[in-house]
Amino acid sequence: MSLPLPKSILVVGSGGREHTLVKSLLASPTNPRVICAPGNAGIAAEIPCFPAIAADNITALVELAQREKIDFVIVGPEVPLSLGLVDALAAQNIPAYGPKADGARLEASKIYTKELLNKYRIPTAASATFDNAADAIAYIRARPAPIVIKADGLAAGKGVVVAQSHAEAVQAVQDLLAFVPPAPAASIQSKIQNPKSKILIEDYLTGEETSILVIVSGRDYYILPTSQDHKRIGDGDTGPNTGGMGTYSPAEVVTPALLARIDREIVKPSVNAIADEGIDFRGTLFIGIMLTPIGPQVLEYNTRFGDPETQVVLPRLDTDLLALLWAAAKGNGRLADAAKNIRVRPEHALCVVIASKGYPAKFPKNIPITLPQKYPPQTTVIHAGTARDASGQLVTAGGRVLGVTALAPTLAEAAKRAYAVCDEIVCETKYFRRDIGARQLNR
Repeated sequence: MSLPLPKSILVVGSGGREHTLVKSLLASPTNPRVICAPGNAGIAAEIPCFPAIAADNITALVELAQREKIDFVIVGPEVPLSLGLVDALAAQNIPAYGPKADGARLEASKIYTKELLNKYRIPTAASATFDNAADAIAYIRARPAPIVIKADGLAAGKGVVVAQSHAEAVQAVQDLLAFVPPAPAASIQSKIQNPKSKILIEDYLTGEETSILVIVSGRDYYILPTSQDHKRIGDGDTGPNTGGMGTYSPAEVVTPALLARIDREIVKPSVNAIADEGIDFRGTLFIGIMLTPIGPQVLEYNTRFGDPETQVVLPRLDTDLLALLWAAAKGNGRLADAAKNIRVRPEHALCVVIASKGYPAKFPKNIPITLPQKYPPQTTVIHAGTARDASGQLVTAGGRVLGVTALAPTLAEAAKRAYAVCDEIVCETKYFRRDIGARQLNR
């Protein structure tokens, strides 16, 4: 069924995911008008941005969409989804891609997701929930290490501790149960979850991780190309978790047979479980999966495009992203129809995240950045935590600053292209892992 596409689009967010979304939308053959709030320095070089409107300012975002006569809003980050931005837009008859608050709860509460997984018998690690440190510590001491401790609410990818010993686990319990997010996040957090701190303690799963991004529209869904993220800050998967230090696609560890099993045992049951709970989910269901010796098991749900997974998955789509997201948002079987036209490029894609030294803890800002004048073929610099200072100089403005994404006929060549650009970027506080894609390259 033919569906006229929107002509004016607002992208909400300010990271590498949003910059990638903007680039994909601008490539639509329908040539839509695209704006972004709040955006970053890289996005602002391509489209109008509204930096004074924060991604968690629901009222201002709705007013912006009305003022700019926006036909379609695509929400990037998890916080505005959890705060009900899509609900507020729907109240004004503005279509949006992304779940309403009831669907976003699948990311905003790890405990809620674990309860859903267990209820519908979707494979996942054994776990228990606590709001009392003494009970949590007693449970830990009865379980083997390593063991995983998760904060219940949103934590920007850093609310998970993989404790290698009981002592480390006890410290994580004490830290997470005592944690109070700094302002203004505290006000956001209190709106999203129960003010009483809760943690989820899970058995440690061994194996390789993969990221499965699924476009969902009710019970219809489409699985995007596979990818594998690198969460730890250091080479060899060492150090604390981050929001993601790099990724590549396709993840060849996910063979066609394994993907069919993941679809059968995890994706389809997840989509149906969400619908059975009365949630009309229209957006991206990001499923983090551990490929264990006994089969794939769910680590987490996110309810938006992954960052940095988006930076390698979307460039491999040889189709109109706008048509796909619009079909999902409009529902009524349109996604299944649109999915028939999706094509995936054969190239490998790899993204290296350039962070500020000190991330994911303390790091400096406003450090000058100089980008190369020339790039290898099919290689792009995606902006995340960047801004312009008063003189117009490009500077750092976040923990994860840039993403260098390269496509090539082989993963090795994609890595070569991306790292050549990483080495040429001038920024005295730049830091990046040197082993993105190493698992696949070393097989």
